Amino acid sequence: MKEQNIKLGISIGDLNGIGGEIILKTFEDVRMLEFCTPVIFASAKTITFLLKHFKLDINFQGVKSVNSIIEGKINVVNVWQDNPQITFGEENLTGGSYAIKSLKAAVEALKNNSIDALVTAPIHKANIQSEDFSFPGHTDYLNQELEGNSLMFMITEKLKVGLLTDHVAVRSVSDKIDAPLIIQKFKTIQHSLIQDFGISKPKIAFLGINPHVGDNGVIGKEDDDILIPTLKQLREKGDLTYGPYAADSFFGSGNYKNFDAIIAAYHDQGLIPFKTLSFGKGVNYTAGLNKVRTSPDHGTAFEIAGKGLASNSSFKEAVYAALEIYKRRSEYAELTANVLQKQPRKKQFSGRSRSN
Repeated sequence: MKEQNIKLGISIGDLNGIGGEIILKTFEDVRMLEFCTPVIFASAKTITFLLKHFKLDINFQGVKSVNSIIEGKINVVNVWQDNPQITFGEENLTGGSYAIKSLKAAVEALKNNSIDALVTAPIHKANIQSEDFSFPGHTDYLNQELEGNSLMFMITEKLKVGLLTDHVAVRSVSDKIDAPLIIQKFKTIQHSLIQDFGISKPKIAFLGINPHVGDNGVIGKEDDDILIPTLKQLREKGDLTYGPYAADSFFGSGNYKNFDAIIAAYHDQGLIPFKTLSFGKGVNYTAGLNKVRTSPDHGTAFEIAGKGLASNSSFKEAVYAALEIYKRRSEYAELTANVLQKQPRKKQFSGRSRSN
């Protein structure tokens, strides 16, 4: 039986980075079209240039709008008509401005249900800043445009790491963390594990805010005053939350394998071990919103842009994750629409094995 063909929106990312390359390499495998209809937000001229540059043989369908999407084909929505100059490896405003044009068009299509899910190619945070776009990254912009409370959730099949604070300066981390934030992030990840990953009773571990969880207040009082009492409150309500654990030994000891997800206090505390253990296979998933968005676990990689050296492994994983999560959410919505009515369990998306 043929799987549901999902309309998968794709934003092009910084034109001078590796976004275009990893997108096209992913869909060079025609078997991908069995699982989704790719909708790339860019322009036919830009995609043609990239195909010639990387010597890729891919057929695509240029369309004027999302209303003209053709199922089972690689669609390119013409967001712009001009032909911007691509200067691989250069950090300039041109690359960033077209990345935002692509992103805005893709998010608008997502909001209007013209596409089912979104995968975003990497952007450069400095190059995207303008009067019309003053967000530190995708997550904050999506939080404004979509419903819910966004949360950066780094995922693989065996490791999932969420953050209490994401793109925040280290000196400001402790000022941002309070009991309501801890509870909100925990509930967001808990619900995502249930709805998006099919884990009925997720076990979630917290890492301490300070080294050695503050050593009873010797290295900071935030753990004793805020984090520990809040986790106790959650446990008293029956939530399966554990910790806080000292971050320095948590991953190296393999303790992370005992939990369905880990919540780190700040960006590098969570992402350094995640990327060390999972680089090239990890996916950045924006949990907590009413729509599905994923991206690869790396940046624009200007140093190798245009050289044909970029691996599309993480981008392909982001595509798989978007499809899997979308299908699980659809199933979850059906199963919970009427809790008294039993419904047969659908076959899960199994495209991963076909890509080998």
